[in-house]
Amino acid sequence: MRRDGLFPIGEVSRLFHISVGSLRYYDREGLVRPEYTDPCTGYRYYGARQFERLNTIRYLRALDMPLDEIAAFLDNRNLNGIRESLCRQREEVQRRQRELSRIERKIGRRLEQLWDAVHSELEVIRLEEHPPARLAYLERELPAQDVGALEYSIRLLEEEEDSTAVFLGKVGVGLSADRLEKRQFTPYNVVFVILDEEDSFKGPVMEIPRELCIKVRFKGVHEQASGYYERLLDYAKDHRFRVSGFSKEITMIDYGLTNNPEEFVTEIAIPVLLENGA
Repeated sequence: MRRDGLFPIGEVSRLFHISVGSLRYYDREGLVRPEYTDPCTGYRYYGARQFERLNTIRYLRALDMPLDEIAAFLDNRNLNGIRESLCRQREEVQRRQRELSRIERKIGRRLEQLWDAVHSELEVIRLEEHPPARLAYLERELPAQDVGALEYSIRLLEEEEDSTAVFLGKVGVGLSADRLEKRQFTPYNVVFVILDEEDSFKGPVMEIPRELCIKVRFKGVHEQASGYYERLLDYAKDHRFRVSGFSKEITMIDYGLTNNPEEFVTEIAIPVLLENGA
């Protein structure tokens, strides 16, 4: 019920599409005080003087402007102030748009990787040329193929990056060329993330040139990898290749994506050169 031309909080809520809870919060924070508060019931009533202020708040909130900036503007309204606030907000929106676009591209690549993994030809050794790549990496031993140690190493890499979006999907482990030549398949001694073109990483980054690789995909995870390393190295020996760098082993589908081990897919790629150096 209205009181002397004032509007109760429920009606104001409907008029401005602002929740009653938000109106009470605005009152507590001093953004919009009601014209009158009933001392017995505590019920709030608003007049036309609050309408203009509420309309300004609703407009600026629709532009996603923070409440503290809105409060500062309302307490000191002037054209320069609102212009500066709107410019700052536009810059923030543009920044978020760039970040969302970046994340969208990464999700698109991840979907392509998943499609590729699901349609993999398993157990077949192939010789392929890998394009140049950038890797964030750690040279760190992971005892006994320990998944917990791998996760800890990934967290160490993430410490160097503000956005975890960098780590969508291309985390891997590897063995140095020396380990491979000695056929020492445990422990892994490289942890890496394949960076996308737009990723800016603060830690160590390795530029990998175009590489000729022998590779295989299999149903399983890191714990099943040793036998496949043997097969790859036997293939390299039979075809007169020598190992030219560390291996890159990636679980394309694992427990992070599915609880069904029958769907797991891991890829191992070993860079090689012909024995004569060609």
